[in-house]
Parts: sequence; structure tokens; C-alpha cells
Amino acid sequence: MNSLNPELQHCAALDQRLLAAVKGIQILPTVAWPASLENRMIADYAAGRFALPEVNYKRPDLAAARVELAAIERETAALGGDPLGDYLARTAESWRIAAEMLEAVGSDGVSAPSITLYGRPGDAIPGSQRSNLDAARYFVELSDELGADLLADDTREGITAEVLRDEMARTLDDFFGAGTVKVEVDPELTAKAAAGAARIRLRGGAMFSDYDRHQLLAHEALVHTLTALNGRAQPLLASLGRTSPRVTATQEGLAVFAELMSGAIDIARLKRISLRILAIDMALSGADFVEVYKFFVGCGQSPADSFHSAQRVFRGVPVTGGAAFAKDNVYLSGLLTVHTFFRWALKERRLDMLRCLFAGKLTLHDVVALQPHFESGAIAPPRWLPPWMQHVHGLAGKLAFSVFVNGIRMGKVHADELSLSV
Repeated sequence: MNSLNPELQHCAALDQRLLAAVKGIQILPTVAWPASLENRMIADYAAGRFALPEVNYKRPDLAAARVELAAIERETAALGGDPLGDYLARTAESWRIAAEMLEAVGSDGVSAPSITLYGRPGDAIPGSQRSNLDAARYFVELSDELGADLLADDTREGITAEVLRDEMARTLDDFFGAGTVKVEVDPELTAKAAAGAARIRLRGGAMFSDYDRHQLLAHEALVHTLTALNGRAQPLLASLGRTSPRVTATQEGLAVFAELMSGAIDIARLKRISLRILAIDMALSGADFVEVYKFFVGCGQSPADSFHSAQRVFRGVPVTGGAAFAKDNVYLSGLLTVHTFFRWALKERRLDMLRCLFAGKLTLHDVVALQPHFESGAIAPPRWLPPWMQHVHGLAGKLAFSVFVNGIRMGKVHADELSLSV
């Protein structure tokens, strides 16, 4: 640290203060529902006994954290516009907004800050005149036309959490080194899986399919865990090892993009992601928990999956309608934006920037703005890259093909033209 110039030393000190300030800010644990409530109500709903869930939240006192984060935001102004200062200011601001959101948990006061952090379904997709809601409707309609039946997919699930845990542990030991990442079964986990730098959790009692297995490896392990480990190894900014609220869209978009590039995504997965966006829009428009649950059932999901999907929309907010926890809005918009960024990097002959995405928990903006610090070595290159990123020629081939074919307007293509042309 002493070998750094004064400006970098100041950034490193602010970064350490930021990490200390956010230590008590736990977004998903604060808005989580107890598994015991879920299990009981899933059984009731499956039997047709509908009542709105009663969820009690413990509101954290994050006043001290908010004051410190605001102070860090002010102090970054002294860095004279350096991109590291901008990174710290944006990161501190997102954590401060998250703290305000969590202090309102259980009320409709969660909606506005969650939308600030994760976006609204009607937001425009960068580079397009279409919205995230338009994209969600498109993928749902396409899935239905192709006959992707989510309920049928559920019946093919036959891998227990314990079996998947053992399989993933062996794979990750081979990739990261023995004991670097633990895989555990957690009966209290709301999501089907969750990943940190040193631990991946699977929901106890859940059954997994072959697609789940490939998706969890590509998405959770080889993006979320991988970027956390690379971030922890950073010499200057230790915060790159922690997922700040502002990086959620890029992180989730990159993780779903990894599923796409590694062949681990199917149309039913895109439908599930898209349905959650439609459900957020429904909840914000006034639909209550039961109405959203019935929406998922009507779209082909099982009672258990429908309950879990609806629960994701109503985490931390009243279940009576008019409010939503907007995090699931980022998966599709993030995927589309990351895909566009990869295509842009190919067009600009900047595939080196794509590797930088994996150096820690970064946004697309960060990757571009922090290039001087990547070039100087202040920010280290990633130690680990997912397998599909290690083969640059193959990646470039896929991107080059997509860049070209995206210029073909499908509205002007007719079947008779295609049949006569080959």
C-alpha cells in the first residue's frame, strides 16, 4: 500500500471505509421469507386454499451506515474526476439507497428505491426503442409458440440437492482448486441456488434437472463465484469482491449470457425470467400475491414454483398489491445489454475489455471508465475466466455471426425466398 501514489492510497482508504460501512447491509436476507411459511402455504395453495401470506420483517437500523456512505460520496469529489473516485461514489450511493430501502422493509416504501437500483419493467433497453417489458412479452410468446411447457419440464427433474452438491463440489475443486469453494444444501434458502465467493448454496428439498445443473455451473459458479474470487484478489479495491447493488444488472446479465454462450440455457428458462418481469409489472399495477401466484400457474408453472416466483416479486413489500421488489427486472435487461456490449467490443476490436468484466464485481460502465487503471496494473486482470471466455477465437466467431445476422430484418424474410435460395 505504501508504494502507491497518494491518490491511489486515498482511494484504497476510502474503499476500506466503504467495505466497513456496508458490512451490516444484507439485502436478500433482510427481505427473505422463512422456509416454514413457504412450505405451509405452498401446500395450502396447491389445495386451493388461498389467503394472503403474513410475513414479519425485522427492520435494521442502518443510520450510521448511511451517514458514513454519504461522507464517502462527498470525499470522492476531492479526487478530481478520477474514474476510481467515480466508481467509489457510485458504489457508495447504491449502498446508501439500499440501506434506505431496507429500513422501509415491510412497507410500500421499498418499491421506489428498489426501482432506482434495479429498474422498472417499462424502461427502455439500451440501443433499442423497445422496453424490458416488450422483450419479456416477446420471449413468453415465442416460448409458447415453440411449445415450451414449464410444467412438463418440472416432471423431468430428478436430481436431489445432495447429489447436485456432490457433483458440483468435484467440478469446482478441479476448476478453482480443492476446498476453494464449498457447496452446501440450505433448507432455508428461498432461491433455488445462491453463490458467494467461498460458498454456493442449494435449496434443500428442491429437485434439479440436467438444465439446472448446467445453468448453475455456468451462472452461479463460473460467473458469480468466479468474479467474487477475482475481486477478492484485487490489490487496490477490495470492494470488487462484493456485489454492490449497482452491479446487479451487469452481474446477472453476464451470468445469463454465460448460460447462453455455454449452451446451458433453454427457451423455458427465458420464459421463466420473462414471466417474473411481467409479474413485477402486475404487482406495481395493483395485483396482490394471490393474483400473481395464479398468473404463474396459468402460465404453466407448478404450485411450488409459482409460489416461489410470486414470493420473489413480493419480497420485503406488502402482499396486497401496488408495490414490488424489482430485482428480477435485471435478468433480461442485463442479458440484452451485456450481449450488446460483447458485440460492441468485437466491432471496436476490444476483446481485451471483455476479460476485464471478470476481474471483479463491475458494471459495464466501470469496465470502460477504469481502462487506464487496468492498463497501469492498479486493477489486476482476472485470475480465472470461464471456459467459454478462454477460447477467444470461438467467442469471436459466435459474436461476429450474431453481429451480421442481426442486420437481417426478419419482417422482410419470406419462406418462399428461403426455399428458392438454397
